[in-house]
Amino acid sequence: MQSERVVVLALDGVYPFELGMPSRILGAADGHYEVLTCTADGGPVRTSTDFTITVEHGPEVLATADTVIVAAIDPSRLPAELPGTVGAALARIRPDARIVSICTGAFVLAAAGLLDGHRATTHWQLADLFRSRYPHIPLDPDVLFVADGRVLTSAGAASGVDVLLHLIREDHGTRLANAVARCCVVPPFRDGGQAQYIEQPVPEPGAASTAATRAWALQRLDEPLALADLAGHARMSLRTFARRFHDEVGVSPGRWLIQQRVARARHLLESSDLSVDQIAGAVGFATGASLRQHLHAAIGVSPQAYRRTFRPVR
Repeated sequence: MQSERVVVLALDGVYPFELGMPSRILGAADGHYEVLTCTADGGPVRTSTDFTITVEHGPEVLATADTVIVAAIDPSRLPAELPGTVGAALARIRPDARIVSICTGAFVLAAAGLLDGHRATTHWQLADLFRSRYPHIPLDPDVLFVADGRVLTSAGAASGVDVLLHLIREDHGTRLANAVARCCVVPPFRDGGQAQYIEQPVPEPGAASTAATRAWALQRLDEPLALADLAGHARMSLRTFARRFHDEVGVSPGRWLIQQRVARARHLLESSDLSVDQIAGAVGFATGASLRQHLHAAIGVSPQAYRRTFRPVR
């Protein structure tokens, strides 16, 4: 098996947590990825905290990368213009390489011109700064990550995990992505379009949570679940349930159900011989046409194309 080479670029002010994400997540993917870390000049870099790191590689490895990841850096260290060494390092990236940023790494890609012609996201708190510096780049600060062709940008901290799992899922399918998520004890799937900032992720003390109802619904995706069914299970009024659900999950109950049904459908397309209509019924879409519509809206392909990609004919 030939592994894909992933090179992570650590710049001055890098956040250690985000810097370690690619090695931890992609490194758990059964040898499908080789993850290397480099700096722009091969020397040590100061992190966002009270220590400096030294890596084994200089910028030359960027030219060998199938995927380049720019880790997040402290916003106070974001230069208005790229230092010459950083620009020169990024210029080594092959034209066909996939490029990924975590959080403030989007500023680095934008400054290097690598986001020109692409949609992007970054941490919601820095959206105004990003727009002021790069008004020509369409920015969506309300999502976890944006995948636009070979360029992917993600929001703050944990959304870096989401975009890395997305890479595994797109490269090798849902089964491996789920296995990696279980190994790393993280949620296996959060749709890129999910809200980036959730106002109240933890219920107030004494307040009822919607978690039990979500677990209940996941066991009944094949049923025509309505908002009234969910609210009834949670023993809440429709208005209270909808508000509390959005506070905890970041999306409406209806959108969440569609996300879960699409995720289940992807798994069945990869792991079963069921027809599209059978899968649609098994995950709660009324028809095969409805499944095709929702799958295309989520990932831009038909069920047949998805199955051919992730479950080739033996």
